[in-house]
Amino acid sequence: MEIREYTTFDDRALTQMVVEGDSRAFDTLFTRHRDKIYAMLVKRSNNADDVEDLLQEAFMKAFINIDRYNPRYDFGAWICAIAKNAFVDFNRSRRTKALDPKQNLPLDGNYTVSQTPMPTPETPEESIIHAQQRAQIERYISQLPENYRRLFQLRFLDEYSYEEIAEKLNMKLGTVKTQIFRIRAMMCRMVTEGESRF
Repeated sequence: MEIREYTTFDDRALTQMVVEGDSRAFDTLFTRHRDKIYAMLVKRSNNADDVEDLLQEAFMKAFINIDRYNPRYDFGAWICAIAKNAFVDFNRSRRTKALDPKQNLPLDGNYTVSQTPMPTPETPEESIIHAQQRAQIERYISQLPENYRRLFQLRFLDEYSYEEIAEKLNMKLGTVKTQIFRIRAMMCRMVTEGESRF
């Protein structure tokens, strides 16, 4: 089996490797451009967890859509544009939620149980759909490698921060971020393709 020293390849060569199925080449792209994209997002958001999630989302979208990348253009500029769009979408979603009176607490602080909108009871059809969705997600999780299932549990179900995960599992912070990125990409591929293809 050929052993590749990925850091010796330029971005265009690495993206072609990813298109051909070598997902490890994308780890080098992630490492190479992560700090630049992170710094750009920090200038736009003061929430570290938001920045981390946006960073992961941008690279996940790039990974999934790598076959659409035009090698005539700079990869760094391409991923930067994806990250900026992710930030715009994130803010738009946040503003939409803020304008939804059902999701807001009154500004005078007089919040009582009676002001909380009661959830609409599910119809039998909705219950079946939600049960199917939960079963499908659980099936996707079960297809992850065992160490990734643990990371998925801690980050997405238990809502641990990256720093907390690194401390709990005695891992380097950068390794945690990279592996969670790969988990997101795997899950997204399973959802979009209906099966696991790594």
